[in-house]
Amino acid sequence: MLAVVERSGLDEAFHEGCVAVADPSGRLTAWFGDVDRHFFVRSAAKPFQAAVCLQSGVDLPPEHLAVACASHDGTPVHVEIVRRILSDGGLDESDLGCPPARPLSATADREWAGRGSTERRRVFHDCSGKHALMLRACVAAGWDPAGYLDPGHPLQIRQLEGMRAVGALVDDTVGIDGCGAPVFRVSGRTLAAAYARLSDPVFAPVWTAMHRYPALVSGSGNADTEIAVGLHAVAKRGAEGLLAVAVAGRGSLVVRCWDGSERAVAVAALSALDQLGWIGERTPLRQSLGRPVRGGGVPVGSVRPVFQLEHA
Repeated sequence: MLAVVERSGLDEAFHEGCVAVADPSGRLTAWFGDVDRHFFVRSAAKPFQAAVCLQSGVDLPPEHLAVACASHDGTPVHVEIVRRILSDGGLDESDLGCPPARPLSATADREWAGRGSTERRRVFHDCSGKHALMLRACVAAGWDPAGYLDPGHPLQIRQLEGMRAVGALVDDTVGIDGCGAPVFRVSGRTLAAAYARLSDPVFAPVWTAMHRYPALVSGSGNADTEIAVGLHAVAKRGAEGLLAVAVAGRGSLVVRCWDGSERAVAVAALSALDQLGWIGERTPLRQSLGRPVRGGGVPVGSVRPVFQLEHA
């Protein structure tokens, strides 16, 4: 059990999952639960996908690269950067292969509605930055952007090879992500090994962008943003209860909640970081170790971690 949800003195919800911790070499050093169970990496693959795109010849400023690695909230800043990534490559929103959506953040959604934009748009999709960079990679490499999401497209073949090269894959089976892009099978063990590689020099542009602009990689107040700001780290959320963290000089951490709960993942990740001694005594992250459960607008309980890491 990763975490328990307590309301008014009663434990009313229970979240199971796994935690995997790797040292800078990628060796598993601590764990909880079944770290060899397979799951799809979802958006936690974006740093590696971005690196493959850069190798195809794309040159982006760090703030644009941060959004290309993002599961963004759809704020005006996020959307404008996606549009710039596209326009700088002679592309526009109609080239995006992700489905039309509303902004992920309710606050951003209301802001766009207040501006009169109430329709679903591809550029609002939280993966639109990744798709924009993939399209730019096709332009830079001379590949046909049409069909860029096909697993047999040259770009996607290179994406699979890139994930294999960092040791993330448990096999070469490819699925389809919510945004329409190919998605890869991993485990807690293999993904932690891959995230430990993010501090390698080959990933320096991606590391710098994600570390320098964590709010562009996610959004203000999100768990991955808080962790990246609170530590010398990059952090990336993924759909269905996934959070991956790479901490400079220390290694990596992966948390996966099997029921897909984001609230459990956040507190479990913070608890694991605390158990590892990676959270300082005075950091604001310590205040987030137990997240409140509200009733009538006031705290009446909490989501609390209940696991202990095992160590090699």
